[in-house]
Amino acid sequence: MNRKPDVLILTGYGLNCDMETAHAFELAGARAHRVHINDLINESVSIHSFQIMVFGGGFSWGDDHGAGVIQAVRMKTHLGRQLLEFIDRGNLIIGICNGFQTLVNMGLLPGFDQNYQTRSVALIHNDCGNFRDQWVSLKINPSTPCIWTRGMTQPDRIQDLPLRHGEGKFYASAEIIDRLARDNQIVFQYAKPDGTAAEGQFPYNPNGAMMDIAGICDPTGRILGLMPHPEAFHHFTHHPDWTRRQANPTLPKPALGIRLFENAVQYLSKDKG
Repeated sequence: MNRKPDVLILTGYGLNCDMETAHAFELAGARAHRVHINDLINESVSIHSFQIMVFGGGFSWGDDHGAGVIQAVRMKTHLGRQLLEFIDRGNLIIGICNGFQTLVNMGLLPGFDQNYQTRSVALIHNDCGNFRDQWVSLKINPSTPCIWTRGMTQPDRIQDLPLRHGEGKFYASAEIIDRLARDNQIVFQYAKPDGTAAEGQFPYNPNGAMMDIAGICDPTGRILGLMPHPEAFHHFTHHPDWTRRQANPTLPKPALGIRLFENAVQYLSKDKG
C-alpha cells in the first residue's frame, strides 16, 4: 500500500490560507502539516520530513516591503540550501498568491537551467490600481510539463477560481516571456468565460498580466506558482452562484481546484511510491 505523502504548509506572519489548504490536501489524500516558519528556521522541524511544500496565500509581513519580499529574504537566508536539496530530491513545491510572489522573489521560479536562485520575473501592482477580489476563468496549457495539471486538458480550462490580490500582474522582459512560452512553462492564462483568451481585457485579465499569465512552472514541472486560489474552491458550494447551479442541471458544478492537489498526491504515490 502506498504511503500518503506528507505536506508542509507554512504558517505565521500574516499567512492566512493554511487551514483551507491543509483541508484541501487532506481531501486529496495527503497528510497535511501546518508548520510555523520559525520552526523550520530553528530546525525543530525538518523540511526533509515532507514531500510537498506549500507557500500559501495571505499577506506575509503585511506586504509592507512588497508582496512576498520579506518572506523570500527570510526563507532564502535561513533555508536556501535546504530548499535546493528539497528540490534536488524530486519533491514538489506550490506557491499560491502570496506564495507565488515569494517563489519568484526567491528565484525558485521560473528556474531556467535549474537555476533556482536568480530572480528574473516579478508580480507587480495591478494595472487597475485596486485590490481585486473576484472569480476568474483560466486556460490550461496542454503541453506544459507541470505535474499539478496532468490530465486537466478535457476541457483545457478551469471555468472558475477565486483570486484576491493587489500585486498580481506578471511582468518580465520580452526575452523571458518568449522563453516561458517556448518551453511551455506558462501553465495558466486568464481567459474569458467561454474559454477564449482574455487578451489583456479587464476584468477577465484582472491585473494586466503580460500574455495573460496567471501561473508558471519550472522546467521539471514540479514547482508551480499561480495567483488564483485552488484551495478556496474544493466544493461546489464555495461558488457564489452555487444555489442557481444546483437548481439548473445544465450549469457546471464540479470544483476543479481540488484536482491540482490530487495530481500532486497521485504523482508521489504512483510515480515515486
